[in-house]
Amino acid sequence: MERPFKILGVQQIAIGALDKAPLRRLWVDLFGLSKVGDFRSEAENVDEDIIETGGGPFKIEIDLMQPLDPARRPKVHEPSLNHIGLWVDDLKAAVEWLEAQGVRFTPGGIRSGAAGHDVCFIHPKGNEPSPLGGEGVLIELVQAPNDVCEAFSSYTND
Repeated sequence: MERPFKILGVQQIAIGALDKAPLRRLWVDLFGLSKVGDFRSEAENVDEDIIETGGGPFKIEIDLMQPLDPARRPKVHEPSLNHIGLWVDDLKAAVEWLEAQGVRFTPGGIRSGAAGHDVCFIHPKGNEPSPLGGEGVLIELVQAPNDVCEAFSSYTND
């Protein structure tokens, strides 16, 4: 079966805690990574610092997240490794094909993410109509911009 898209590489790792200050102390102050932005969303119950490592099309975003309301869902601090984001060369084709294979996506469909790229999420758990999920891991698929697609074009991960 021909897959109509390619996973290019890791785009981000999201780490959650009740308070992101200790995460920032470790990742920014001690590891020396750069904070490049903030994202806050009532709908997603998140307040996050966006930091980066690497550069150019190979940079990896690390999101340090805390819930706006620890009692509300989604609980961005549970589990602490909240999700992993993967660059994909054709997000729309990936979602259509994966859904046809029985992959369960979270509600919300394709939408603009914190970094401005189109994203969608594979649910951590399958269900009866869509039995395939992330086996406990939330997986974000992120539409790669052209420069990232071009940079990864010389590499294969087949």
